[in-house]
Amino acid sequence: METLRATAEGAIPVQTKEVKAFGSEAADALLQQLNITRRNLTAQDVEIEILFCGVCHSDLHTVKNEWHSTVYPCVPGHEIVGRVINIGDEVTKFKVGDLAAVGCMVDSCRHCDYCKEGLEQYCEEGNTGTYNSPDKHLGTRTYGGYSERIVVDEDFVLRVPENLDLAATAPLLCAGITTYSPLRHWNVGPGQKVGVVGIGGLGHMAVKLAKAMGAEVIVFTTSPSKVEDAKRLGADDVVLSKEQGQMSRYAGKLHFILDAVSAKHDINAYLSQLRVDGSLVLVGAPEQPLPVAAFSLIPYRRSFAGSMIGGIAETQEMLDFCGKHNIVADIEMINIQQINEAYERLLKGDVKYRFVIDMASLKK
Repeated sequence: METLRATAEGAIPVQTKEVKAFGSEAADALLQQLNITRRNLTAQDVEIEILFCGVCHSDLHTVKNEWHSTVYPCVPGHEIVGRVINIGDEVTKFKVGDLAAVGCMVDSCRHCDYCKEGLEQYCEEGNTGTYNSPDKHLGTRTYGGYSERIVVDEDFVLRVPENLDLAATAPLLCAGITTYSPLRHWNVGPGQKVGVVGIGGLGHMAVKLAKAMGAEVIVFTTSPSKVEDAKRLGADDVVLSKEQGQMSRYAGKLHFILDAVSAKHDINAYLSQLRVDGSLVLVGAPEQPLPVAAFSLIPYRRSFAGSMIGGIAETQEMLDFCGKHNIVADIEMINIQQINEAYERLLKGDVKYRFVIDMASLKK
């Protein structure tokens, strides 16, 4: 099969093949099986048979066009674990049969200052997302991991520690790196008290990672039902944030807070938990702005910041760290045919703590 890619020099033929996938044709449509086009290997490409794909809330946002940028058909999925089945002639980092992973990016400009610093997620020209981004090879949009196979440049493919459960490793490619990157950047470690706000797909990973880094971990949750689960995940203490008496227990004492809540909440209540020079980093994405009071910051030299995923080198570092400490996500496995039901449950927060698709179900 052949398609044409438009360039300044004219139309260039690109060899392609069809693979099975699950995706959506419109914002109000259910996900269903469809065929998509993958490029044949270039010299630097790795072809991966997808074994497992995590389900991220970003998948749902994109499929429903809630960020007003979706191009259909849309095939989501950027928490991909699989096995290498083919490599290009110039590939040196992988061989056929290797375990491999793909996260939220499949390319970037590679020449801006941020790319050169290993911060491809902040690429000045915009990184190429694993799905719903312009595909420079085919001239269409990229398609994600709800599919049989994916073809990715070897520089954006990651190695998977062999000791980890493969299905439970998949969410590390987004939820894991999204929480690891700020913990690492702000030098979380022994002797620090670290707060985690919200126990969900992101928050439960933050607890595991911060604990493995040697910090004392305090979880903030609005749900009494999550107290015991937070402790099971490794939290040293749990604060029910709706109870003022409990919130005062750590006021002015925390070195760092990772806020994973995507709903509207009082950010000043959490800033008040920071000690002098403490930082609160937002990784959740509330739809509405969060008002910040000047005097929540000024008298204590506190910082309020944000963070998103990590670069390729840092993502590999995270996977290796998880391999060393035997850290994976808490997951519920589903078949691809259950994805629409899973999205409904995701909206209700009815999962502990990440859905993962067994992609073998796509072949049924």
